[in-house]
Amino acid sequence: MIKQTSANRTMTAPIGTKCQQEKNQNENSHGAPSDAESQLPILPTNTAEKSPLAVLQANGLVETGVPRLHVEAGLYGDTDADNEELLAAQAEWDEVETVTPGKLHVSLSNQSQLIAFNEALHHFQTKDMTHLKSQIKPSIHRSGWTAFRHLVFGPPSIHRELMEEREMVFCIAACSFDNEEDIHLRVLQTVYKKLTGSKFDCKRYGDHWDQVGFQGVDPSTDLRGVGFLGLMNLLYFVTNPATLTLAREIHKLSQHESQNFPFCVMGINLTKMALQALREDCLNKECNRRRQVVGVLNDFYVGAYLQLYLNWKHHQRTIVDSGHVLKDIETFSKKNPRAVIRNLETHLSEKHYVADTGSPRGIKTDKGPQLQFSGVGEIEEKG
Repeated sequence: MIKQTSANRTMTAPIGTKCQQEKNQNENSHGAPSDAESQLPILPTNTAEKSPLAVLQANGLVETGVPRLHVEAGLYGDTDADNEELLAAQAEWDEVETVTPGKLHVSLSNQSQLIAFNEALHHFQTKDMTHLKSQIKPSIHRSGWTAFRHLVFGPPSIHRELMEEREMVFCIAACSFDNEEDIHLRVLQTVYKKLTGSKFDCKRYGDHWDQVGFQGVDPSTDLRGVGFLGLMNLLYFVTNPATLTLAREIHKLSQHESQNFPFCVMGINLTKMALQALREDCLNKECNRRRQVVGVLNDFYVGAYLQLYLNWKHHQRTIVDSGHVLKDIETFSKKNPRAVIRNLETHLSEKHYVADTGSPRGIKTDKGPQLQFSGVGEIEEKG
C-alpha cells in the first residue's frame, strides 16, 4: 500500500515592519503624529512579492544613490530622551545599510552541482561491482517444458556483446544508497531540484522529500527492492530534455487534491516492473535491435510511466486504484514492450517535447501505431 503524506510548509513573517512599530510606539507616547513625522518613509507590511533588499531599497534605507534619511533634533519631541530614542533607532538602520545583496541570499558556491544521467552512469561503468555479482539474478531459471517452450516460442536470447551491460543494470539494482558517495547525493539532489525548481540543496533528511513523492524523511528507505536503479531511472526521466516536461506534468498530477500519489515511489514501482521485464527477457528483442540495454530500459520505464499517467488522468484514478492499475500496466507492457516505447516516441513528438536539434539518447521521433489507453480493465484484453 502506497502512503501519501502531506508536505509541511511554513511561512515566515514579513520583515521590515520595524519602522512602523517605532512609529506606533511614538504615537502611543506623544499622541497623533506631527506633519513632519507623517513624511517619514514607512515600510509596507505586505512584502510577499518583494525581496527584503528590494523593500529596503524602495524606502531609501539601503545605499542606492538616494540621500539618506536625516534625523533632525527635536523632530519627535522636545526632550533629550525622545531624541536619544530616535537616534538609537537610526543607529540600528545604519547597520541595515551596511548589508550587501550577497548576504541576503544563500551562496550558490557551496551547493551541489546538478548531475547528468551519463555522468552518473559512467560512475557505475567504471566502478568495481564484482562483490555484487553474486547477489544478482539477471535471468529466470526455467526447466522442463517451461524451458523448452521459452526456447521455441519465447523472445530471442540477448546478444552476447550486451550481456555485460545487462549484468551491470542488475548490479546497480543491488547497490544500496551510500551517504559517503558524492555521486549518490548529487543524484538525489538533482531529482529534487528538477522536480521542484529549487536552486538550493535540501537537507538529507526531512519531511520536504514528501514534495517529490518519497514516503518518509529518508528517501533511501523507499529504494528497497530496486536499489540505486530506482534513482537512476528517475534521474533519466528528469534530466532528459525530451522527457523533463512530461515528468513535471506527471509530478503536477501527483499533487492533485483528489488524484494525488507519491511520484517517486510510483516511479520506483515502475523500476521494479522494468527490471522484472528485463529479467524475463521481455526486452531482449528491443535491446538487440538497438544494441543497447540501458537506453531501452530507460525508455521502457518512461513509456510505462506515460501509460500510467494517461490512464490515471483520464479515468480519474486515485491512490486506492494504484495496485490494480500497476498490475494491468505491467501485464500489458511485458507483452508489448515495443508498443510502449513507440507510444512514448509518438507522444513526445506530438507534444513537441523533442528539440529540433535531434532526439536525446534512446528516443526517436518516427511515429508508430499509437496505443489506445482505455480503462485498465481493457488493457489486458487488448494486449
